[in-house]
Amino acid sequence: MAYVITDSCVSCGTCEPVCPVQAISAGAEHYQIDPDTCIECGSCAEVCPTGAIEAPN
Repeated sequence: MAYVITDSCVSCGTCEPVCPVQAISAGAEHYQIDPDTCIECGSCAEVCPTGAIEAPN
């Protein structure tokens, strides 16, 4: 399971450049993670200022 960006995302863009596989992109309402590309490294969650990125269950 890939990391997930919740509705708490404020679209600051902090997560996008730290993703080593470019799995994060701007979505219609907030950033989103491509689950097929995500390698579950957690880099995005570490830098998210609002805690909007959740680890896979």
